[in-house]
Amino acid sequence: MSDEIRIIDTADGSKSIYHRGLNETYHSTHGAITESQHVFIKHGVDYVRNLGQKEIRILEVGFGTGLNALLAQAFAVQHSTIRLDYTTLEPFPLSDVLIAQLDYHLLLQQQISKTDFQRLHYCEWGLRHEIAVNFLFTKHQLKLQQFEAAAEYDVIFYDAFAPSKQSEMWEKELIEKTVAMLSPNSILVTYCAKGQLKRDLAALGLKVETLSGPPGKKEMVRALK
Repeated sequence: MSDEIRIIDTADGSKSIYHRGLNETYHSTHGAITESQHVFIKHGVDYVRNLGQKEIRILEVGFGTGLNALLAQAFAVQHSTIRLDYTTLEPFPLSDVLIAQLDYHLLLQQQISKTDFQRLHYCEWGLRHEIAVNFLFTKHQLKLQQFEAAAEYDVIFYDAFAPSKQSEMWEKELIEKTVAMLSPNSILVTYCAKGQLKRDLAALGLKVETLSGPPGKKEMVRALK
């Protein structure tokens, strides 16, 4: 396997990907599962659930290793009274060789199996799949710039590479397109807490919250529409 993209271990025992060309990892080296759980599940989907919402539509920008989607499925297993309709975008899917080395299911054995993880990666693109009774899943092999939403979303997981590595994903025009996909009283969550992002979100009419970040990162952002 080329060292251009390779598996790495993170501090909580879960794996991530290192992209040599970008000199960037897909998750925090302080813990991939810990970071995703903190940013996208705790401060994202669980926040909306605690507001009393039962039908939650999620858009993820950056499927990557599938970790956020897997944790969302685990969350649905734990909360049978809600229904998650999960859509994700990924223009550059991982190879089968890399997918085979990602063993998140071993750390989530109470909720998720290896089969669950593989199904997220190998189910057909562009179709809506009933992964579980209360977890629907659709993935599109598209860039955000190419995506046209058929519905509005209650939660957006903005999980692109950092602004210093993938600046085009953080330009105001694209953030504005993303915000337009939010339903009323919805949220966008991201690990990024750059001042420019917060100013852009506020300029687009969102209430911006700067929250404590996961281990190794001081802050994260949640923006409410």
